[in-house]
Amino acid sequence: MRSHRDVLFGLCVCLGLGFMGARALAEPPVAAAGPEAVSRAGFSQEIPSAAYKIVMVPIPGDDAKGIKPFAISATEVTWDAFDVYAYGLDVPRGEDGQPMPSTRADGVTRPSKPYLPPDRGFGHDGFAAICVSFENAKGFCDWLSARSGKTYRLATEAEWEHACLAGATTRYHFGDDATRLGDYAWYYDNTDGAPRAVGTRKPNAWGLFDMHGNVAEWVVGRDGKPVTKGGSFRDDAQDLIAAARRPQSPAWNASDPQMPKSQWWLADAPFVGFRIVCEVMEEAADGPAPEESKE
Repeated sequence: MRSHRDVLFGLCVCLGLGFMGARALAEPPVAAAGPEAVSRAGFSQEIPSAAYKIVMVPIPGDDAKGIKPFAISATEVTWDAFDVYAYGLDVPRGEDGQPMPSTRADGVTRPSKPYLPPDRGFGHDGFAAICVSFENAKGFCDWLSARSGKTYRLATEAEWEHACLAGATTRYHFGDDATRLGDYAWYYDNTDGAPRAVGTRKPNAWGLFDMHGNVAEWVVGRDGKPVTKGGSFRDDAQDLIAAARRPQSPAWNASDPQMPKSQWWLADAPFVGFRIVCEVMEEAADGPAPEESKE
């Protein structure tokens, strides 16, 4: 990553980039059908107290790599889902706006309120949740597990690469030719320094969007430590290959005025988000799951 880009990027963040949310939708999307049209073999996870579902795609295991079948979200987790967790929108409240007495100790750990709008003016509905720490991403998984009865977590690095490549053995899931990247990814060459709404480029062979670019994604590294995968809208093509990885840098939270700095929000990392994994029984990943009842 080039230093002058970091300087320009920092200046843009300071200005707020409020106009970029609208601009992000100005370019016609390649994958206008969206994840719901592609991932019919999976299932949809309803988000409590929100008219929103996360599309989960079943991924086959790989015995040679010790990977069991799992399901992974078709896109990065968006603010539509994350807001419910972060701001307690699923908690019943009284007329005074305060949580009802029976729900004040529900055992769910929530992040502190950010001191700046965490979407940084890039866009909210339909955009990936950004500036979230590894602990914040894990907290969302714990919250969704408690609310759904399923087991949600972050992907391991091996699982993420397996899902990204979708059976390929190339640098990108579509091959080795980086000139094709613009069809599948939002990155430095085609974003003007801003993320885009999720699911607006072509998916990989297994129906997963934005595995390369848009925002980097938290996973559990092979060494057990947090690491991001996939690269982001501010990265060059070589930083988006499936094998690329980047651990957190102190610079990602340098401007946070709190002491100690927030464990939940990364003030200087509007390029970091996450997607989620659901642990599934092996037979569930062998074929299409039955559609959920709409009653």
